[in-house]
Amino acid sequence: MWPAGLTQVRTRACRVWKVPSIPVGYAPRPLRRVLAVKEHLTELVMQALLDVRRKRKCELPETPGFVIERTRQKEHGDFATNVALVLAKSLGVKPRELAEEIIATLPESRHVEKVAIAGPGFINFTLSRGCLLGTLKRVFERGEQYGAAEPNEKEHITLEFVSANPTGPLHVGHGRGAAFGASLANILEASGLKVQREYYINDYGRQMDILAASVWLRYLELCGVPVRFPDNGYKGDYVIDVARDLKHRHGDRMRRTTVEVADGLPADESQGGDKELHVDALISRARQLLGSEDFDLVYRIALDRLLDAIREELLAFNVRYDEWFSERALADSGAVARVIERLKRLGHLYEKDGAKWFRATTFGDEKDRVVVRENGQTTYFASDIAYLLNKFERGYTRAIYVLGADHHGYIARLKAAASGLGLNPANVEIVLVQFAKLFKDGKEVPMGKREGNFVTLTDLRTEVGTDAARFFYVMRSHDAHLDFDLELAKKQERDNPVFYVQYAHARIASVFRELGERGLVHNRFAGDAAKMLLDNPHELELLSTMQRYPEVIEQAALHRSPHMVANYLRELAAALHGYYDGAGVKILVDEDDLRNARLNLIQAVKQVLANGLRLIGVSAPEKM
Repeated sequence: MWPAGLTQVRTRACRVWKVPSIPVGYAPRPLRRVLAVKEHLTELVMQALLDVRRKRKCELPETPGFVIERTRQKEHGDFATNVALVLAKSLGVKPRELAEEIIATLPESRHVEKVAIAGPGFINFTLSRGCLLGTLKRVFERGEQYGAAEPNEKEHITLEFVSANPTGPLHVGHGRGAAFGASLANILEASGLKVQREYYINDYGRQMDILAASVWLRYLELCGVPVRFPDNGYKGDYVIDVARDLKHRHGDRMRRTTVEVADGLPADESQGGDKELHVDALISRARQLLGSEDFDLVYRIALDRLLDAIREELLAFNVRYDEWFSERALADSGAVARVIERLKRLGHLYEKDGAKWFRATTFGDEKDRVVVRENGQTTYFASDIAYLLNKFERGYTRAIYVLGADHHGYIARLKAAASGLGLNPANVEIVLVQFAKLFKDGKEVPMGKREGNFVTLTDLRTEVGTDAARFFYVMRSHDAHLDFDLELAKKQERDNPVFYVQYAHARIASVFRELGERGLVHNRFAGDAAKMLLDNPHELELLSTMQRYPEVIEQAALHRSPHMVANYLRELAAALHGYYDGAGVKILVDEDDLRNARLNLIQAVKQVLANGLRLIGVSAPEKM
């Protein structure tokens, strides 16, 4: 987009541009708190293009389409633009020639120290020291809000993450989704968006029935009734704990004999049969022997016990939700039946082999999907469709699902469901998080919830701490597999990335403690007045790195990538440690002005470190 205020006028030769009410010698707006460096540079380039147009009296695209980006190598300056490469062809000139012309007409800016041409025609900008020093003022003005964008009231996102079946404790695999989702929510909010955090409770369906049957069988064992446990049952010790709670509350009232339980059941897999048929028959037998009321009682005790444990664990993991949404409540409210009727009314359902099918292939899915089985039971997918519609009925403009990588098929089917409901599928977003593997003593730890041999998230937190777990989970891109090195996470050494970052924050805090022990005080205003004394290359690197922080948040939100924040924090910590250790710089010097200027610098670094750590759910300790 061209800056506001630019209008078109036509001459016989071609269309040119003019800026009304702007005197000769106009320069773009000075850099303010609300105006990012990249936007300032964009305005400079746009103004130069106006001058190029006036000079050449020629046509150029109304939307030039160039970009201004951070350079990858410091020797190329701070920012680079491809504007000359993009527009040279339309002018019939070489990119470097156009780049020279643009540079010649760039307005002066106290925020730009140097402009140079690189390669085939890139224009590189080196920021002035004054521009970098301005970062300190912005950090102090904004404090905990430094890096955050202005609120965007137009978009309200519902972000669903974890949503593990309440059939057992959260394990290490769930931990990555929890850390990623909670961090992403924080980052999206920092980027200006309104975010609602939601956990979808899968408390309806076959898996919960298997859990209830498993609990009842363990209860029978506690009552002294010998029973065979199914191959497909939940075998973890937590099931015995729930059964013990059931017996404590209800005594032997639900006790039945071995013959009553097992007589006539089809063979299990280990008996040469089918484990699915066996467990389904066992569930039916349990319902028959207990009656619906008592079976539902067992189910409810198991659900409440395990769901409470999940809530407590997530809170301990620094993960909070705005809504715990029940799948059973969705079904009981009639929402599933209503959404099926809606799809039927829109012509997107058909019947085949006694079942009702959604025409998902019409909307890009690989196959049509059953929503009502032959026996009249609705499918999980029918609940998924009803839940999707419910999100938008509650007023959210975008629904983001954070799912495990094994849910790849959900992308096409959920977007197909959105289209079938008349929603915009672009507003339904599925972010897949790859699996996390735990390594201890160089060996992978096997995990499997059904078998009960998994490492719980509680176990992990107990061993390495919440901070280490949260940081390790998000320090790799969510679309890459994560090997969680348990021994590294426990190290109190610099090769442990979370220790490295937290130590930088604590190290700065120790400088201020030493300042007080010496009977000195930090005068921030004096330090601001003396900020031009900050001219050490390490000091400029710290300033440049802090200046990038708002851009990192913006990109992390745009790409749904919390690891960008974690990686940034490691860079900032490295710059701080390099300044402290390798630059030969003393912070608490005798000269008041220089000391206060350097204290301002590290205090700003401390603030940015704390801001970034908060986004990924990690504490910023004052001592280590």
